[in-house]
Amino acid sequence: MRKRSRRTRGVLAVVAAAVLGVAGCDAVGGDSAAPSESAKPSPKPTPLWDRSPGSVAAVGDSITRGFDACDVLSDCPEASWATGASPEVDSLAVRLLGRSGAARRSWNYAVTGARMADLPGQMAQAVRREPQLVTVMVGANDACRSTPSAMTPVSAFRADFEDSLRSLRKALPKAQVFVASVPNLKRLWSEGRTSPMGKQVWKLGICPSMLGDADALDPAATLRRETVQKRVEDYNKVLKEVCAEDERCRYDGGAVYDYRFGTAQLSRWDYFHPSVNGQARLAEIAYRTVTAKKP
Repeated sequence: MRKRSRRTRGVLAVVAAAVLGVAGCDAVGGDSAAPSESAKPSPKPTPLWDRSPGSVAAVGDSITRGFDACDVLSDCPEASWATGASPEVDSLAVRLLGRSGAARRSWNYAVTGARMADLPGQMAQAVRREPQLVTVMVGANDACRSTPSAMTPVSAFRADFEDSLRSLRKALPKAQVFVASVPNLKRLWSEGRTSPMGKQVWKLGICPSMLGDADALDPAATLRRETVQKRVEDYNKVLKEVCAEDERCRYDGGAVYDYRFGTAQLSRWDYFHPSVNGQARLAEIAYRTVTAKKP
């Protein structure tokens, strides 16, 4: 019996030592210092949004082409808020890449008169350059039709925007997108109608659904403008919602729509499109959104 007890106590001692040894591999008890290996800081995750992208491609309509910013009824891409080289504008591309960098690594595929239905084609052109950032400003021409009934349906506007982002994401999974809101067209009418010259140019066919019969204030004209304005607001809701579904997309939060363009920010030829000064204000809004720590 004594020999068996001694053997039993020996076995228990060995088991206890083994258990304590295993526990000591994973835990630090009392006031003991943790092993130096466990004190190493975890690496910071790479942020999804790069606030200093290395290249920029722009898609959209006449605003991004700088239409009527420099000469009457003509494009002026050097004054574009997105990619222009004009020192007076200090475009988004110049602010991000520097003047020489913008000249080599920014591209403008916007087309005057373009609507959302044209965006998939423009996006297909842009992806060939493999830009790190794509800017989107489109929608004004979808509302600026001959009559309110001819405006692009909201459902079609959404479908084409979603298609554009899908094609971009398929080709360039990590490309970033900045989306500008559609400007407040009623605000532009209110400001521009103070110019006799501007109203004459409007008669050539610039945004007739909003600007037609510029001085008319009767119930029918008021309803027409309110209908167009409501459609612009619906378009901006689509831009916000679709962009929010893409983790590498930033919407301007309605900043362009909310901006109160005055006569100094409007073209002196048509009092509707942004002037060089107005283009500079758009560049500021875009740069602020793209470089913000959080959207």
